[in-house]
Amino acid sequence: MTIHFIGAGPGAPDLITLRGRDLITSCPVCLYAGSLVPAALLDHCPPGARIVNTAPLTLDEIIAVMAEAHVAGDDVARLHSGDLSIWSAMGEQLRRLKALSIPTSITPGVPAFAAAAAAIGAELTLPELGQSLILTRTPGRASTMPPRESLTAFGATGATLAIHLSIHNLAQVVADLVPLYGADCPVAVVWRASWPDQQIVRATLGTIEQAAAQGPERTALILVGPVLGGEDFAESSLYAPGYDRRFRPASADSVFIGKP
Repeated sequence: MTIHFIGAGPGAPDLITLRGRDLITSCPVCLYAGSLVPAALLDHCPPGARIVNTAPLTLDEIIAVMAEAHVAGDDVARLHSGDLSIWSAMGEQLRRLKALSIPTSITPGVPAFAAAAAAIGAELTLPELGQSLILTRTPGRASTMPPRESLTAFGATGATLAIHLSIHNLAQVVADLVPLYGADCPVAVVWRASWPDQQIVRATLGTIEQAAAQGPERTALILVGPVLGGEDFAESSLYAPGYDRRFRPASADSVFIGKP
């Protein structure tokens, strides 16, 4: 048997991979983070499946359920919101399961920052405005930040920032970033991206605190950077008529002529 860690996506039930859906369908046990994973995904569980909401459980209790399924020879679908590679608490579960010699697999999911960018209709990397995206957060009760991973250090790059788990620290986010990006820098806050009750506020670093004052106090992503207001940006050379490329040689002298 195997514990299948599955990225359940940002919220919309249909924003899950086919692989993830098929694994849910095939597993007689399903563990899901009930506070973040939509209940509609549980409709994919097979009839009679054991379904466990892990939101009220400790890590020890979660691992105990997995170990019990392992002894019974049952595969487990372990659902986490978004994508498992960031802020999923998967790492500590993998460490425990490895110590118990219980096999695991990982299926990625649609991350929250991608759903938020789609919600506001934005590309987060635009030529000459921003070519880097930094995923970060501010310190919280559950996790501190390594000393060198400060918002000011990341902001000094001028890159687009996707700031997770930090809506409660919005005032500090603004204080840290205004000196680096300027008060006129565009900001978007997206609550519960892709859920039916999704909310979006667009403003600037100088006005976002007031604009977002009535928004929920959790489950939000803060996007910051010039690309969010970018209209006057260069077009990519990739599709320019004179750009020589393997799949569209620009002339008879192209170095790509005759190459597979």
